[in-house]
Amino acid sequence: MIRNYFKIAWRNLHKHRFFSLVNIGGLAIGVAAFWIIALYVTDEWSYDRYNEKSDRIFRVVQHGKWNGGSFNLAITSIPYAPALKADYPEVEEAIRVDMEGGGKIIYGDKQIQAGDISFTDAAIFNVFTYHFLSGDPNTALAKPHSIVLTKTLAEKIFGDPSSAQDKTVFFDGNDGQVVTGVIDDVPANSTFKFSALRSFNANPTGKWGSAGIFTFVLLKNHDDYKKIEARSDAFFNKYLKADLAGVKYKMELQPLTSIHLHSNLDYEMGNAGNIAYVYIFSIVGLLILAIAVINYVNLTTARSSVRVKEIGIRKVIGSGRKQLLYMFFSESILLAVLATILGMVLIQATLPYFNHLSGKSLDVWYFGVRKSLAIFAVFAFVTGIISGIYPALFLSGFNTIPAMKGQLGNQSSTILFRKGLVIFQFVITIVMIVGSCVIYQQLHYVLNKDLGFNKSQMLTFHIHNRGARAKTDEIKAQLLQNPLIQSVAVAGNPIGNNDIGSSDFNIGADGNNAPDTKMVESLIVDEDFIPAMQIKMATGRNFIKGVSDTANHSIIVNETLIKELGWKNPIGRRVRTGVDRGIIKYSTIIGVTKDFNTYSLQHKISPMVLNLPAVADDKDNLYVRLSKTNIPAALNYLQRVYARFDSENKVDYHFLDQNFAVQYQSEQKQGNLLLIFTVLAISIACLGLFGLVTFTAEQRVKEIGIRKVLGAGIRHIINMLAKELVLLVLIAAIVAAPIAWLAASKWLQNFEYRTNIHWWVFVAAGLAAMLLAFITISVRSVKAAMANPAKSLKTE
Repeated sequence: MIRNYFKIAWRNLHKHRFFSLVNIGGLAIGVAAFWIIALYVTDEWSYDRYNEKSDRIFRVVQHGKWNGGSFNLAITSIPYAPALKADYPEVEEAIRVDMEGGGKIIYGDKQIQAGDISFTDAAIFNVFTYHFLSGDPNTALAKPHSIVLTKTLAEKIFGDPSSAQDKTVFFDGNDGQVVTGVIDDVPANSTFKFSALRSFNANPTGKWGSAGIFTFVLLKNHDDYKKIEARSDAFFNKYLKADLAGVKYKMELQPLTSIHLHSNLDYEMGNAGNIAYVYIFSIVGLLILAIAVINYVNLTTARSSVRVKEIGIRKVIGSGRKQLLYMFFSESILLAVLATILGMVLIQATLPYFNHLSGKSLDVWYFGVRKSLAIFAVFAFVTGIISGIYPALFLSGFNTIPAMKGQLGNQSSTILFRKGLVIFQFVITIVMIVGSCVIYQQLHYVLNKDLGFNKSQMLTFHIHNRGARAKTDEIKAQLLQNPLIQSVAVAGNPIGNNDIGSSDFNIGADGNNAPDTKMVESLIVDEDFIPAMQIKMATGRNFIKGVSDTANHSIIVNETLIKELGWKNPIGRRVRTGVDRGIIKYSTIIGVTKDFNTYSLQHKISPMVLNLPAVADDKDNLYVRLSKTNIPAALNYLQRVYARFDSENKVDYHFLDQNFAVQYQSEQKQGNLLLIFTVLAISIACLGLFGLVTFTAEQRVKEIGIRKVLGAGIRHIINMLAKELVLLVLIAAIVAAPIAWLAASKWLQNFEYRTNIHWWVFVAAGLAAMLLAFITISVRSVKAAMANPAKSLKTE
């Protein structure tokens, strides 16, 4: 019996090939989009779950508030890990990760620059899961001067990873590290990525109040984190109160598996994901599939008049409603199966482009071949049932006698339902069009907003060689001899990377936090930084070379800091800016800059203090502004000059505008992906419209012939066929506007500085949808309007 149902279903699909192709094509695109989004969402959710003990691994983070400010840090201080393990029996292991272990690796004649290397404790392999190709995880980092390489880095250094064991590599020429293990590359879905791990060269020590490393704990039981957090106050009073007096402090244990999507703290390990995007794309995937299913429902119910006599005859010869339901479900399931097969082909063809845009390495068989095929089969069956349920109930419900006469009865409710589905389709597409427009408007805004300095043609690079840092004045002088170099300055950090350091400002006389103490961004700069960056002074002066600004501990602050403190005359004011070996450090404000952004525009401008370098090692970043005249020649000159002071390291430069642009990569990727899915949604919706107008033209072919005989032109016929459907799109545009505005406003809240949502975006989106719908309808309407009326009327 079932075989017979599918045979009938195949005959019907083959008989009405055009409508079958419309349904299969639309559903295939929907299936492909849904599956690709499902792969993306699954990959985002999978972060760090490859660790065998992932449910018991937590990262220790800290939050603090006081009258003058707050902090939310992903990093802690060095003593945290040993103190947690000693004080809390719930902690099975505690490890530290210092991500400043990178540098130039030297092995024989080979020199390889690797920045993604971390110092860590020997117990890391008891916490995280890594597959060792050689070496013993229990002893790999037990001794100082040990290093464990990933397979890729071992290949770069030694050619054959199996030959790396027990070899000695050197960092910056003199720090020997013995290779004690080689592991497989860290999975792509890992929050903590590295190319090598180094043991701490000695038992690290540090102040409780000086945060700079990551702390992870392995708990004996998952729920033990609640017990530890509940005793956060006791931990604070025992260890941190002396350094953070007056701070309302909270220690939090973040589940490892939630960091990627749910954590947005200062000093994160890298660019994290965003749970909001996971939800957005999940909804988009479902909506695109819904649009494709709606096409099937609309076309099937619209074509009910074609099959009404068939239904009547089947009822006369004994078919009950149950048998008719089986028959129609067979059709929808068969169509869904064919669409899924075609969808798999589309996925295979388009996934490489998706991976390029999203930065992922997804595969159609992500879950394994057998499991994926099983999922596809279930998916096709469920999609077939969902898409076929309304048409099956609707078509099988015709009464026998009216059906034999070809009478459909009162169809007003069905027609209204179909119109509602069309409106729903275009509400989705218009919301997605508006979303894409707003994302691109915001990206254009952040990439072109005045940041308070001139980022054009300004590059930065890190000075690795300590000897070169001591000769920055000579480097600057030689660079400025060439007119292609406009200005040169020194700073402690490259701005735009979202990792400027912080320090206390205006602490109390006892060295502890006072009511108006501030946590401020602290940037080390030389006297050429402000003019080179073309930052404007609000009041006071810049640092002056030759003046004893260093000896006097002179500082420059920004307007935000002065406004938050409410100071009217800050110039000459002495403030307490820290404690050094028990002695209060005083600084004098000599100038106030206009506000300028050092972080991406997701972040508001924070209070900032500019300090002069205290020692040569503070001068580890060079800022160079190039002339637009001949950038290649300027870069070549820069390389040649720098090589005189550091022959071993090349200039690895980054332009400031690129630094800031990198911070918006996530938004750019999401914008590109949403644009693609918007195009797919529009395509599927228009494909459905094309099918509907084709069927309408077929049903009204004699009416069109009579109208032409009576003098109607092509324009009148097009208007007759298009008017109602275009009106539905107009209604959809009106309904979509408030929904799109709410969604866009919510997304823009991720940015402290954002563009306005302009009214014309909604008008343009609505007009674009109406124009596309009209073109789609017109293509088929023109053909119907140009048909010879004699052919359509010859049977009358």
